[in-house]
Amino acid sequence: MTRGTPILGSEAAAADSAPLHRSIAFFDVDETLIATKSMLDFWSFWRASGTWTPSAGHAHAVPGAGVDRATLNRDYYRRFAGVPIHALRSAARRWYENYRQGPYAFVSAGVEALRRHRLLGHDVVLVSGSLRPLVEAVAEDLGADEVWCTEQAVTDEGLLTGEVDRPMIGQAKADAVTAVLSARGVPGAACFAYGDHESDLAMLRRVGHPVVVGDSRALVGEAERCGWTVISGRPGPGDNGADRPFPPGRTPDVRPDSLPR
Repeated sequence: MTRGTPILGSEAAAADSAPLHRSIAFFDVDETLIATKSMLDFWSFWRASGTWTPSAGHAHAVPGAGVDRATLNRDYYRRFAGVPIHALRSAARRWYENYRQGPYAFVSAGVEALRRHRLLGHDVVLVSGSLRPLVEAVAEDLGADEVWCTEQAVTDEGLLTGEVDRPMIGQAKADAVTAVLSARGVPGAACFAYGDHESDLAMLRRVGHPVVVGDSRALVGEAERCGWTVISGRPGPGDNGADRPFPPGRTPDVRPDSLPR
């Protein structure tokens, strides 16, 4: 297991030998890039906004023994049945604009890693179980190229049905990575993935350079067994230069060996 952002070894050097555009960095979002569980944080914001109305006759599942994350994910989205999609998108934007101003809104090491991938010309793909309007707000802010997330069903009238296609959790994340790699003709061995939770494990195993964010016992244990990199999950402010342009004529001092192995 390697901690921090060490000099790349021979393993990662092989990835760098391919054209830069053929390397992709996949990032989970919650507690990997932003220092919160976006669905729960947004739900509190949504209720406080006064637009929340409970789904009649629907008892929401409670986290606990025997309730898997996919079930909880589907249950969460049913709370928005009947809501106009434009109202959800507008509220998601307001939530994110407010959230990102906080002094501990982002996972500093995760955002810094994303910044380095961008500067090296790597494509950045966000893979999350959260709402598309929330994930797209993060993607636009941090400069990601593509979003894969849980997709909500919408009627022809623009109303959310409360159902989703497939929760973007666990194996679904790995399948999303596989789909992106296949569509672009990029070998997984040349790519990176970042995640903080054991449900990210299948996604991490799909690439040649997995990076664990934070101190999940399950993921850190896997990192120790497999020699993966572990970076800090400490939160910090968003003003870390991730989207700050370089002065004209100045070349950013970022090299492939500044990335996690």
